[in-house]
Amino acid sequence: MYPALMFPGQGAQYVGMGRSLNECSDAAADIFSRAEKILGHAFIGTCFYGPDIILMQTSICQPALFAHGCAAVAALRAAGIEQYSVAYGLSLGELTALWAAGVFDFEVGMRVVAERGRLMQKACDETSGAMLCLTGGISDEVAEVCHCASVEIANVNCPGQIVVSGEAHCIAKAREVAEKMSFKRVLCLNVAGAYHSRLMEKASGGFEKFLKNFEFHRPRFKILTNVTGEAVESPEEIKSMLVRQIISPVLFEKCCRNALQMGTAEYFECGPGRTLSGMMKKINGDVTVKNFDKIEDFPAPLLRDPFG
Repeated sequence: MYPALMFPGQGAQYVGMGRSLNECSDAAADIFSRAEKILGHAFIGTCFYGPDIILMQTSICQPALFAHGCAAVAALRAAGIEQYSVAYGLSLGELTALWAAGVFDFEVGMRVVAERGRLMQKACDETSGAMLCLTGGISDEVAEVCHCASVEIANVNCPGQIVVSGEAHCIAKAREVAEKMSFKRVLCLNVAGAYHSRLMEKASGGFEKFLKNFEFHRPRFKILTNVTGEAVESPEEIKSMLVRQIISPVLFEKCCRNALQMGTAEYFECGPGRTLSGMMKKINGDVTVKNFDKIEDFPAPLLRDPFG
């Protein structure tokens, strides 16, 4: 059985992401170079040198995550690791998974991601939203928090970790309610808005119109969508799920469990950080998880001397 690919979403970014890949892998450097040409601004410098306050902006962060994930896969392919059984991601990471499976080429993918980020940034600027991570509680308590504070479930990440989303004052209320319950940790996330909630409806509508401009293809291997956790195949269904995903809960745990049911035992997290690896291990501690973020994570044959 070939390995699965997993791609992180917003929150995984860090200043310096992708820099070592760019310096030591020709395949990865080509991805970053093409990204900067498409975006038309100092994209590479922001990824590699910051500042963080710019990198974390939704309109910058999403293209950065997409480029890093694509660069990681390009480096793996350059090392001869080219076949995979399934791919999926966390929110934005789903678009990187679609690129890896050949649903669109890099140029189309970057334009789609950039517009998604722009629309979501605009929705953040026009609303006052926030998100709250609830760790270690039970489903009934999460439901009570949502009911009492008028917030929505935004992410079901792994056992015992759920994120809720909504207007800032509602999230403040949700925190007060949750802190009186049995949750081990109640944490306000450092995000620009209420992702995967009704506050993103304008972004979802704008994204639907934008996607009509592009031709998608059937994936070369299985793709699991955040909206249902199930496999999607037809180009129109893929577009529909991408539109719905912006305002729907991210069912990452269900994606992982369906990948397990396919018999996949090895998982490659491609992109910044190790967040998804930790989630996967909580879901099933017996699987093999490998991270491909910095150049030292990759097979030696792809390396080149960054000094010449």
